Amino acid sequence: MISVFIIFSIFIVFYINKLTNSLCIQKEIPEDRQPKVFRTINILILILLTSSYLEILFT
Repeated sequence: MISVFIIFSIFIVFYINKLTNSLCIQKEIPEDRQPKVFRTINILILILLTSSYLEILFT
């Protein structure tokens, strides 16, 4: 169970980063602001995945 969730989580993080990169290119976000955008989105996705795992674990 946990291995499936980890594989699924890795796939989601990589795909979200790909989409974030597309967003940065499309909206022409300056290079100096892009790390902040990636960091914010990655932290939010990590919180979402952690809460999803805990939800699955305790139900």
